[in-house]
Amino acid sequence: MASGEHIYDVIVVGGGQSGLATGYYLRRHKLDFLILDDQDSPGGGWRHVWDSMTLFSTAEFSNLPGIPMPHYDGFPPASHVIDYLAAYEARYELPVRRPVRVERVGHEGGLFVVETDQGVLRARCVIAATGTWSAPFVPTYPGRFHGRQWHSANYPGPAPFKRQSVAVVGGANSGAQIAAELANSPEVGPVLWYTLEPPRWMPDDIDGRELFRRNRGRALAILRGEPDPGPDSLLGDIVMLPSVKEARDLGRLRARPMFASLKEVYADNLIWCTGFRPALGPFRRLVRGRAPLVQGLYFVGYGDWVGPGAATITGVGPYAKKAAADAAAFVRMKR
Repeated sequence: MASGEHIYDVIVVGGGQSGLATGYYLRRHKLDFLILDDQDSPGGGWRHVWDSMTLFSTAEFSNLPGIPMPHYDGFPPASHVIDYLAAYEARYELPVRRPVRVERVGHEGGLFVVETDQGVLRARCVIAATGTWSAPFVPTYPGRFHGRQWHSANYPGPAPFKRQSVAVVGGANSGAQIAAELANSPEVGPVLWYTLEPPRWMPDDIDGRELFRRNRGRALAILRGEPDPGPDSLLGDIVMLPSVKEARDLGRLRARPMFASLKEVYADNLIWCTGFRPALGPFRRLVRGRAPLVQGLYFVGYGDWVGPGAATITGVGPYAKKAAADAAAFVRMKR
């Protein structure tokens, strides 16, 4: 380490919603921190979703800690979320450096060594907030599919599928939303929707606020050290967005049992809506399973891998708050 080299208290890797929420709390702890983001501008994973994707809750129930999301009539689209994240970052003067690609994170001499495409940085703590969007998951099935395969991570909307058949795999919200959009598009078809289990529709008058209520209750119990009460899923899993309800009510959205082999899929295209995994590539030397191998490494976001609702705008707050508090305590101990 060069003499006089700056050592940050905390480096946050990831400048999306999780990284910004964490920065909000780090600022309150008066720590010397830096947020590294590999995107060209604010927005995180929301910069890469398909055009018709929206939140499952209204703006009033889609807030990071601090300033609320501005009002939007209906379910906010990605552009509204991106504008909110940019305003949030500016409002709290969060120290985000972008675009910076973190290649590896190591630990030596009691410090974290963050290797980037623009040089090496060092910190007493590191908080991983890289999300999941860059790590799409596709399950393995026997057989060979001869058409083109996609994932919800790179789904481009209906335009490329004109006069083509499409198979959509996945019984959660993304699968239902993409299958519905394609089924409602008159120039696309036929659309085949495959799910492992029959779809579990939520009541038409309930939106993502109910999902937030469930996840919030579970998250607070876990953070208090209480047993996980488990998901209360009696109401179903799929939020009835207007396009999904339209396709279902008109008989366009009918699930069929999951295929056993890719040879059974007769379509021009196959879209996997099968979720994501934590994008932990830079940290692979410091993580085993879900546990860090060194003290001072914390995780925010990543869905149920961290905790209920941790990958949502509304639900990330408690996890960001705890990670920032833990980092602050660790830094005080190391100084």
